[in-house]
Amino acid sequence: MTAQPTLSTDAPEVAQPEAATVAPARRQWPLHLLAAVLFIGLGLLVMGNYLPDPNQRVSGHLANDNTWFQWLLGHAQYSVTHWTNPLFSVRQNYPVGVNMMANTSVLGVTVPLVPVTMLFGVRVAYLVWMVLALAGSAFSAYFVLRRWVVRSWVAAFLGGAFFGFAPGFVHHANGQPNFASNFALPFIVIMVIRLGVTGRWLRDGIILGLLVTYQVFINEEMLVVTAAALVVTVLVHALLSPRKAWARARSFVLAATVTAVVAGVLLAYPLYWQFMGPRTFEALPIYHSWGEDLGTYLYVARDTIFGDPIVETTMGKPEQNSWFGWPLTLVVAVALLVGVRRHLTVRVAALVLLVFAIMSMGPKIRWMGEYTDLPGPWHWIPDDLPVLGLLTPSRLTFAVVGVFALMTALAYDTVARLRTRPVAWIGAALVCAALVPLIPRPLPAVEDPLPPTFITSGAFGPYVPAGKSLIPLPLPNRYAGRETLGWTAWGEQDFVVPEGYFLGPGDDGHGQHGADASTLTWMVEQTLKGKPPQVTGRRKIEVAAAIQRYRGALLVLRDEPVNAPVKTLVDELVGPSEQVMDVWIWRVG
Repeated sequence: MTAQPTLSTDAPEVAQPEAATVAPARRQWPLHLLAAVLFIGLGLLVMGNYLPDPNQRVSGHLANDNTWFQWLLGHAQYSVTHWTNPLFSVRQNYPVGVNMMANTSVLGVTVPLVPVTMLFGVRVAYLVWMVLALAGSAFSAYFVLRRWVVRSWVAAFLGGAFFGFAPGFVHHANGQPNFASNFALPFIVIMVIRLGVTGRWLRDGIILGLLVTYQVFINEEMLVVTAAALVVTVLVHALLSPRKAWARARSFVLAATVTAVVAGVLLAYPLYWQFMGPRTFEALPIYHSWGEDLGTYLYVARDTIFGDPIVETTMGKPEQNSWFGWPLTLVVAVALLVGVRRHLTVRVAALVLLVFAIMSMGPKIRWMGEYTDLPGPWHWIPDDLPVLGLLTPSRLTFAVVGVFALMTALAYDTVARLRTRPVAWIGAALVCAALVPLIPRPLPAVEDPLPPTFITSGAFGPYVPAGKSLIPLPLPNRYAGRETLGWTAWGEQDFVVPEGYFLGPGDDGHGQHGADASTLTWMVEQTLKGKPPQVTGRRKIEVAAAIQRYRGALLVLRDEPVNAPVKTLVDELVGPSEQVMDVWIWRVG
């Protein structure tokens, strides 16, 4: 049997030549294997600077986030091996704790990676995660395109490669693997587009419900963006092709209802915990102003072979989600203009792109690195609006990434099949050439020393009884203490630490980074900046109160020259220190 790749007879149609067919499924696996190998090779290229010694490398761009996600790998291991609630943790911000559902806990990846984490540690597991996230996302998009959209293997490969290694995803790969772990999204998209087509609404609804549930435990923000794009897709398709939409409406609604029931039952408790549980918050106004600069569609991102760090100074410093470069932007624009009158798929894609390109601009429009006086669409959306108040407007561009991937595949598939062969070759070459500037290069990585032997050997154990915390200096928070947060990640979270690097509620109920800094944190940070504060009686009392509040048993400072002023400070605050192995310690409880 042969299969003709098409979205469906009722879904938006993709033009195909009458005689075109694809090989039987059993003949496809060598090509699938080749695609997988090439995508893994690209993933290894992106993470190439980590490969020589992953245990002593950290992102040179987003080191704090890099360490946070390593900590999450340790959180999953601790939850599995100790049978604790994975939706909450007191392993940092002790004794108050952190709502892991209100943060990006990525349990859908970190739990399956527990065996890798246990065998090789969090830093190697992080490297494995990042490579497979990028490669897996590319392969899933390739598979969906190859199975349902295009006939050309090369077209599917190019579309998949762009999706998995889009500039925005590679940019996030500097330390945020949750935004590179998009392997479930192409299957969610195709399931919704085909929902009700086969008539097997119960099966399709269950599968989609499971996919949605799984995506919640990878990245809810990406799920919301995808869902919003699919809502626009379904509505536009219904308006442009009402007869076909009405013909499948019953099966679509039944399948969608099953999806809602399955996902609703499975997610009821986690979402209750996220929005109603302890240490939750209602919005993140700190990210609400991050809009996309439409001028950046013409530039290539920093982490590509033609990228230049100077673009971050001339164009501002967004997340580089839309930095597709003018060649690919031109190819997609031409493909949309040529196909929009001929194919329903292209018309739907064009409207989705337009809607989300506009919505991604945020509350104030920026052009070529400069803010204008024009209000953006988010100007009228309150900061504390449920769900939307948790979104970052710039990341709505990821819906545009999906459209670019689709149009790249369709453009190559169309020109490669032109009957005038020289024109076909030139067209195919131009599509490929437009992607060349976006080929990623190895992400920056810098040396990250291993935790002190006092930590890695477990020598701290006798000093920290149950119910007490180990207070590393400087304390982990947004601005400092990244390395010390890494101690607890590396140490399989065998000890708890106060404060930390996470999202939690502020006094106004809105989300903020970490806990409110204590006097101890402030004094240590000022000292590290070369501005040691004066030790007064009042400050000694405040530091003692913070230690008591944190149920501290031990203060720990790595023994190295740069920390000498901190040692002097803490000696004055709490008394003489002791040198044990490669650290200074203070027994405080």
